[in-house]
Amino acid sequence: MPKIKLTKSELKHQRDAMKQYLRFLPTLQLKKQQLQMEMLNCRQHMEKILKEEEKLKKSIGGWIELFADNKSADFLQDAVRLKRVHTERKNIAGVDVPVFVSADFDVAEYDIFVMDSWIDDAVEQLKKAISLKAEHDIIKQQFDLIANELRVTTQRVNLFEKVKIPECKENIRTIQIYLGDQQTAAVGRSKLAKKKLQTPSSGGERAA
Repeated sequence: MPKIKLTKSELKHQRDAMKQYLRFLPTLQLKKQQLQMEMLNCRQHMEKILKEEEKLKKSIGGWIELFADNKSADFLQDAVRLKRVHTERKNIAGVDVPVFVSADFDVAEYDIFVMDSWIDDAVEQLKKAISLKAEHDIIKQQFDLIANELRVTTQRVNLFEKVKIPECKENIRTIQIYLGDQQTAAVGRSKLAKKKLQTPSSGGERAA
């Protein structure tokens, strides 16, 4: 701990600093709670998407296995490619994060009279699966950004709770003890000086 000045002005400085820490600490604690809640929401959202994505993949895989020697199944393997992901920016608990909006796809051309009747449904399911994967990736970005902000906020909360506020309290206590001792000593010196003034000198007594 750095050495502090044992003065009244330093006492005021320490008190003002502690008031500031105590004023900002609840805000930081609330932000920490909000960030933790948002991280939980992200986890739950990602888990939900993974389940939906797995369900769609199984559905598409079933068609491909069922028609393994079929030209429609071969076509479906590379029929849909992700072209672009559209996002918006949103402020979540003080963090600017991307939010998934939609996805664009490149779909290979095919002749509906040559392909099986199920190919349209399969392509749509595949687009949904790829879109879900893109959305999952965006939410993962949200999660990482929020996690980083939570780390910084937690460090600040700990700094205030475990370092700055206790440090200010100890500094205030130290300065108050010192100033109290100085005041007591000053009162003692004042009484002693007053007593000396009130006591007649020995030379005066002889003259009388």
